Amino acid sequence: MKPRVSVVVPVYNESETLHHLLSRLVPALDPLTRGSFEIIFVDDGSTDGSADILDGLHAGETRVKVVHFSRNFGHQAALQAGLDEASGEAVVLMDADLQDPPELLQAFLDHWTAGYDVVYAIRTGRKESLLMRAAYRLFYRSLRAVATVDIPLDAGDFCLLDRRVVDILVSLPERHRLLRGLRSWVGFRHIGIECERNPRYAGTSKYSMYRLIELALAGYVGFSTIPLRLATLVGLSTSLVGFVIAAWAIGTKLLGIPSPRGWASLLASVMVIGGIQLLVLGVIGEYLSRVYDETRRRPLYIVSSRVGLDTQDDARHLADGARHRFPRSGM
Repeated sequence: MKPRVSVVVPVYNESETLHHLLSRLVPALDPLTRGSFEIIFVDDGSTDGSADILDGLHAGETRVKVVHFSRNFGHQAALQAGLDEASGEAVVLMDADLQDPPELLQAFLDHWTAGYDVVYAIRTGRKESLLMRAAYRLFYRSLRAVATVDIPLDAGDFCLLDRRVVDILVSLPERHRLLRGLRSWVGFRHIGIECERNPRYAGTSKYSMYRLIELALAGYVGFSTIPLRLATLVGLSTSLVGFVIAAWAIGTKLLGIPSPRGWASLLASVMVIGGIQLLVLGVIGEYLSRVYDETRRRPLYIVSSRVGLDTQDDARHLADGARHRFPRSGM
């Protein structure tokens, strides 16, 4: 029998948090679902013993299920793996660091039963450094300004998705995924719930600056063509300025009007134009690299083993979802 609710939790080196997380998740889910739930932990190549702890959690609670990656593939890939495995009527995505409070699931389910297909948390009161808070604020607002879909401000991956939304997200073939953007793209009925962003229970954030930049680029490039249009606009503007300068130089020469001469202005012009050309090529290259990644059709992640999950659907996944997985073994 399929569970009413599936909870997907990506895990990367969270050994200090896992037992406490489960001690809060199970009591929160039991009365809401009358025991009809599953918790799918996706081990994203952890190296701190988290994998063994997760297997132990399954041994003590059969509703805990585990997907082990062959290496670290990233947070978005881990979320997608959980969506691929989840079988609940509703699927909740949340992080393992307890910054996403399990107690908010009551409000999520209340709105879902009221008819909403996507219920997401709007983060307030972030506990990160001032620089990181400013960076997140800039990212969400700039992404919303350029995106072709309405992506809510300050809404992360913590959300509840109805089964039909999950099925659509699983069917999407792209590799560079920003799930908080894709859930807006699919449409249906959405609602946001404000919640204070808690500090991490233990450890430090696993999102490096490189990962954050990569995530931001996935949003800008995946949901807007404005960077390409800006590159064209910058090119046209630079050409126009060049023509104006050339006309001014020719005019002053013909009319005998004194004007500054020298290599400094020429060098500055060349460097500015060269920099703009490299910037435009970089924007084009960013889009082109994503086209190249899509055409290679490498899987989004590779699973080394699965614990507590049925393998009967593997053939179907390999037939129409090879972008996500390879055949695997496990319990």
